Amino acid sequence: MTVTRSGPLPDEVYDVVVVGAGVVGAAIARELARYPLRTALVEASADVGEGTSKANTAILHTGFDAVPGSLEARLVREGQGRLAAYAEECGIPVEPIGALLVAWDDEQLAALPALAGKAARNGYRRTRTVPADELRRREPRLGPGALGALEVPDESIICPWTTTLAYATQAVRGGVDLHLNCRVSEVTEGSPSSRDTPHLLATGRGPLRTRWLVNAAGLYADAFDRLLGHTDFSVTPRRGQLMVFDKLARALVGHILLPVPTALGKGVLVSPTVYGNVMLGPTAEDLDDKRATVSTAEGLAFLREKGRRIMPDLLEEEVTAVYAGLRAATEHDDYAIRSHPGQGYVTVGGIRSTGLTASMAIAAYVVELLTEAGARVGAAGELPPLTMPDLGEARARPYQRADLIAADPAYGALVCHCERVSRGEIRDALAADIPPSSPEGLRRRTRALGGRCQGFYCGAELRALFDAPGTEAAR
Repeated sequence: MTVTRSGPLPDEVYDVVVVGAGVVGAAIARELARYPLRTALVEASADVGEGTSKANTAILHTGFDAVPGSLEARLVREGQGRLAAYAEECGIPVEPIGALLVAWDDEQLAALPALAGKAARNGYRRTRTVPADELRRREPRLGPGALGALEVPDESIICPWTTTLAYATQAVRGGVDLHLNCRVSEVTEGSPSSRDTPHLLATGRGPLRTRWLVNAAGLYADAFDRLLGHTDFSVTPRRGQLMVFDKLARALVGHILLPVPTALGKGVLVSPTVYGNVMLGPTAEDLDDKRATVSTAEGLAFLREKGRRIMPDLLEEEVTAVYAGLRAATEHDDYAIRSHPGQGYVTVGGIRSTGLTASMAIAAYVVELLTEAGARVGAAGELPPLTMPDLGEARARPYQRADLIAADPAYGALVCHCERVSRGEIRDALAADIPPSSPEGLRRRTRALGGRCQGFYCGAELRALFDAPGTEAAR
């Protein structure tokens, strides 16, 4: 297993290099690990999942409202089944709580049958119209004026952090090299059919050579595409600000509560999380700056206004965190996945909020495109099984398991009391195949620092554990 964060890169020619270690890039690397190929996954940041993948609404979609006939609709539909099965296999937290698209006026109510028809054209036929009285029984804390809803019973909530890390970990265990802190600045094209003239990638850590190249650079996929001479799409970062409410708010809501969608997306929702919180958001702000992940007073005021309509009681609860993520929106209504066989190059761009759900299907599709373009991938094999730490609240956490604590008392020694994270879990994360590069990365692997106090009480102890001799940070 090779995971590097510094130093020169290997002096070899890879069969495939995947650029971008978000959820889609990591899924592609995992899929390629099933084949007898020398593959590398390179990432500009110091950790996997540092971009869009770490800040989203964490929903496993059915694809009911995708554009019928689009590539996105197909891959979301396929990806939902693949990821649900993978999550069960690997211990990724998923809760199939269902969604309700709430109509607040006559126009929205009249739109529900058309949404059900759209879902059916996308292959999803389990929607059902819910009348106002039933809706009120099922969600008694809804604000006044709800006229009815469309139920989508198979929408689920999921842990996006564990999903990305699971893909990357299984890829590394399957033989993929992961090179972090490795921003690609230039590409000199080669010929994929010749061993003598591979692509030459200039990176911040030196040159990297590969026969085939996959662009999964997320917000920067358009800029990377231009390095290869393509101008098929432009990414406009769409900021989504969200508010996270304390666990005491969890009893207020039983479903994912969605508005009737618009051209900008699903709009502001109220949703439980697998960690036991409740989330309100996101906004949808088209920006010019691909680094503008700050929350704003205007954005939070907008969310409060929307939240007061959806569920007034929610706004009486404590807010434990606010965050913002950027979606890779383009001028097109579909994914921008393109094969350029003559260049030995595949672009995976325009992957918006459905990318988490579609990730495994996107990965399989990319391998198909590489094969059709002439890459000799060989026969697929099985990857070693993987079990991830379960960060969700639906099953017993380590501090609640007497068997774990009896075998190792570290699982009974709490470090983060807000999120009930034990010393054993911190130790395991720091010693993992892909250890965190920062306390923020440790939070995504364990939930430590993510509770009510936001690290006020446990921050110093966690920092000491993170910096202890023998950990990745100390090295």
